[in-house]
Amino acid sequence: MGFCLNSENSITMNEVIVESLRGVTLAGGGPFGKGLLARAQLLAPVIVGADGGADRLLRLGVEPEAVIGDFDSISAAAKSRLAGRLFPIAEQETTDFDKALRSIKAPFVLGLGFAGARLDHGLAVLNALVRQPEQRCLVLSPQDVCFLAPSEMTLDLPIGTRFSLFPMGAVKGESEGLRWPIGGLHFAPDAMIGTSNEVTGPVQLRLSQRRMLVILPLRYLSAALRGLGIASPSRGG
Repeated sequence: MGFCLNSENSITMNEVIVESLRGVTLAGGGPFGKGLLARAQLLAPVIVGADGGADRLLRLGVEPEAVIGDFDSISAAAKSRLAGRLFPIAEQETTDFDKALRSIKAPFVLGLGFAGARLDHGLAVLNALVRQPEQRCLVLSPQDVCFLAPSEMTLDLPIGTRFSLFPMGAVKGESEGLRWPIGGLHFAPDAMIGTSNEVTGPVQLRLSQRRMLVILPLRYLSAALRGLGIASPSRGG
């Protein structure tokens, strides 16, 4: 099946818990519905819960194959039902999203339930994307998909598509295919940002640092995956 779990005993801080040849859907405790979950499952069929995300999955009729976190929000009922699939990481220096993300080895991860529930949690998720650049993780909300851009990438998007860039640190770059090119601009969280640019043709980005988040409408999730070098994710692949 191309999927395995390590022992749930004595989990260390950076141990791989879930290893898969297919994409992983990682569910948090924030809001998401059956439609978004079903869309993610088609692309990333291995389901993992981050702490209280296990309860939300169970309410939607899906059992995760593993649950990772500090377990301060998962219910006793979920713990009982998912016994044997629980992987506690006790440290309190990072969020459950961070713990789960660093414990997964897979071609890519789709994150659900991590955007919009609480502002502080949402900011921590964006921080984790930049702190773990080796993970190809895309965070989904009902409206958008957000991911850390590689140093160079090409995205094939329809003309007129909303295309937002948000820097998580100082970064410069060059672009093609955007209404407002980014060449010569100095981006930073407390300076220039790139909200609501617009696609005018095939988009090419070249960035000085891996500190730039790309935010697109959710309907272009497949295009985002292709831009990250994930050619044809599927249930069997």
